[in-house]
Amino acid sequence: MTPVVVLRPEPGCSATVEAARAQGLAAEGHPLSQIVPVAWDMPEGPFDGILAGSANAFRCCGPLVDNLVDLPVYAVGESTASAAAERGFRVALTGSGGLHAVLDELAGHSLRLLRLAGEDHMPLDPPDGIVPVTAVVYRAETLPVAPALAELLGEKPVVLLHSAGTAKHFAAEVDRLAIARSSIRLAALGGRIAAAAGPGWASVSSASEPSDPALLALARDLCHEPFPG
Repeated sequence: MTPVVVLRPEPGCSATVEAARAQGLAAEGHPLSQIVPVAWDMPEGPFDGILAGSANAFRCCGPLVDNLVDLPVYAVGESTASAAAERGFRVALTGSGGLHAVLDELAGHSLRLLRLAGEDHMPLDPPDGIVPVTAVVYRAETLPVAPALAELLGEKPVVLLHSAGTAKHFAAEVDRLAIARSSIRLAALGGRIAAAAGPGWASVSSASEPSDPALLALARDLCHEPFPG
């Protein structure tokens, strides 16, 4: 079977591997980063809600948000919503197509939102009346490609990319270890992430929407296609 490699940090890595294996994919987890909190200061309020694009926001934000627990949370997806609920927040909206889709759902309202984000976060173009104020509460610390992963990369795998930062780091590690990019197919969560990996791969594909189910559907399709060339 075609190996499927998951590079995202824990605990997301294990969750994706489990979901992939449930679909019959030969998935292995090899995180290339770990999530760590960063010191941050609360921006000047007041705020009408909290905008979050990752469950890591609520795992890493610390006690500074405890006095905002009565504010509604607008979450990018189910895992982010669950992490917010575990901290005691009320989830007002759970998206399924990325943060811009969440913001589009809020169009027509006048809201000042505290955006809890990581250092590697994408710029937003919100609708009129929506004002996100970004606070960086975590970062991803990169990890090297371990020998077991280096060996697996020679077996023509499908590699899943969940962030632009991981895509850039993975490309640099592959080049550092003189592994042929042409032996690897990439499946990215979105076009910006795919572009961050650069050229030279056997193929680069983007999921139909920025969600884990869509990314795994893409990986499944790639595993059933003949290897290019």
